[in-house]
Amino acid sequence: MTPMCVPGNLMDRLRGAGLRPTRQRVALARLLFEDGDHHITAEQLHTMALTATIRVSLATVYNTLHQFTEAGLLREIVVDSGRSYFDTNTSDHHHFFYERTGRLEDIPAGEVQIAAVPEAPAGTRIRRVDVVVRVDG
Repeated sequence: MTPMCVPGNLMDRLRGAGLRPTRQRVALARLLFEDGDHHITAEQLHTMALTATIRVSLATVYNTLHQFTEAGLLREIVVDSGRSYFDTNTSDHHHFFYERTGRLEDIPAGEVQIAAVPEAPAGTRIRRVDVVVRVDG
């Protein structure tokens, strides 16, 4: 069990992100953050929760994922208008998206070089640049 999976550490991490560590948040956080970094959809997390006998609605899973994202615990990767993945690795990196299988895979940091980025519109700032490289597979 990694240190992130210890319930006390999860509760501290949630509190540190400004989130109350409810039973459902802690249970979903345990599913998300154990076994290292990975990419997961809301539907996949919901299925994992049900398999682990965690009683939670799909709406609660979506709400929790968005709360974790807003708090900086996850990154949301939108691959198309109807599909988002949530990444437990919040460092700056990019992704391969396998269009046939729907798998999302990290591209190691530094392997994508961005030569120029347009200026942000007036009154805004660029927070991050996300690159999703679509591949067959």
